[in-house]
Amino acid sequence: MSNNVYEIKESAIADPGPLGLACFALTTFCLSMINAGLVDKAATIVVIALALVYGGATQILAGMWEFKKNNVFGATAFSSYGAFWISLGIFDLLATLKLVTVPSQGVWLFLLAWTIFTFYMWIGSFGTNKALVVTFTLLLLAFILLTIGAAGNHAAHTWGGYVGIATAIVAWYTSAAGIFNTVYGKVVLPVGPCKK
Repeated sequence: MSNNVYEIKESAIADPGPLGLACFALTTFCLSMINAGLVDKAATIVVIALALVYGGATQILAGMWEFKKNNVFGATAFSSYGAFWISLGIFDLLATLKLVTVPSQGVWLFLLAWTIFTFYMWIGSFGTNKALVVTFTLLLLAFILLTIGAAGNHAAHTWGGYVGIATAIVAWYTSAAGIFNTVYGKVVLPVGPCKK
């Protein structure tokens, strides 16, 4: 036994990836249903709550645990998109309460910046697995369409919603694969390793 009573033993942690992907998928799905026009815009209040708590704070926690697992891609993705959701939730909440008016150019700038970030995360995803490559390919396309939509193109905004729904479905699949493959100790849902 060590004489140092403050010695901390290294402990393994579970993979935070499925949690981060679930947070991302669920929040993306709800917002995208509104963007696609399949759910009334009044449902935005549900997205605000999800953006602040599940897609935001909980996803950031998953990102912090990815740092613990030394996964720079997962840590950067989950922490950043968690912050995206909190930011979006805050300005949607302020707009809903009529405390601020978010200018369309501000929304465009916000989405353009996230499109740029998503572009290089998409390139980084090529070093992960095929399921994440598909997730980030769809996410990048969704951001491009939503950015064009924020510039005044309503059709692009609607298509961005549909692509966002597809993004959420693939992210949910990838999350489920991480859970099922771990608890059953075998490949139940394949994610397809990328060639390195």
